[in-house]
Amino acid sequence: MIHVKTEREIKLMHEAGKLLAACHQEIARLIKPGITTMEIDRFVETFLAKHGAKPEQKGYRGYPYATCASINDEICHGFPRNEPLKSGDIVTIDFVVNLRGALADSAWTYAVGDVSEEVKKLLYVTEQSLYKGIEQAVIGNRIGDIGHAIQTYVEANGFSVVRDFTGHGIGPTIHEEPYIPHFGEKGKGLRLKEGMVITIEPMVNVGAWQSKMDNNGWTARTVDGSYSAQYEHTIAITKNGPLILTTLS
Repeated sequence: MIHVKTEREIKLMHEAGKLLAACHQEIARLIKPGITTMEIDRFVETFLAKHGAKPEQKGYRGYPYATCASINDEICHGFPRNEPLKSGDIVTIDFVVNLRGALADSAWTYAVGDVSEEVKKLLYVTEQSLYKGIEQAVIGNRIGDIGHAIQTYVEANGFSVVRDFTGHGIGPTIHEEPYIPHFGEKGKGLRLKEGMVITIEPMVNVGAWQSKMDNNGWTARTVDGSYSAQYEHTIAITKNGPLILTTLS
């Protein structure tokens, strides 16, 4: 079932998104060789608590942490750990904020120290592909328009788009219909309507797009050990175009 939001609900979700964006801004300052993703996880939970919010995914279907922290070949849902990050790593920090019942979801991939030129390109292309998808998130377009824009751009740059995980509707729970693939055909799929709130979150691999699961039942990683990046925003479909809820503005 798709929950179409009112202007008031979108405003509340935007407040949650601003807090999430502020937290990511602080995370960017923390990321450096030697820090652990468990330290980042504790920071996020403390930061949110100080601002009257909580990490919504902690406890969601039994997930034990405030964040997902996916390193290098991990595509998504990586567990925070106590091993220090090292120069050349990349790490995706993904979390959902619950601020007085309003939800917002955003992920960002961070370079740790000095990374290769190929990895720099991966991060750039993945972030740009997110905005290519957002441009298509307008009333009257279809879900396939979003996926097509992302896939076309990513593949033109020599990378691959993960197909096993998608964006989704959000609010009042984390994962709702509609689901938003990051690949697809123009003019196909559900038509976007005013008041829908969705996440767009392309996961892009250097190598093959396929994934495999770790024994923990959560963490997905690339089948060939290649690096994977992800960028995600929560978007409201409005009469004035796509409204990014997970920014400071």
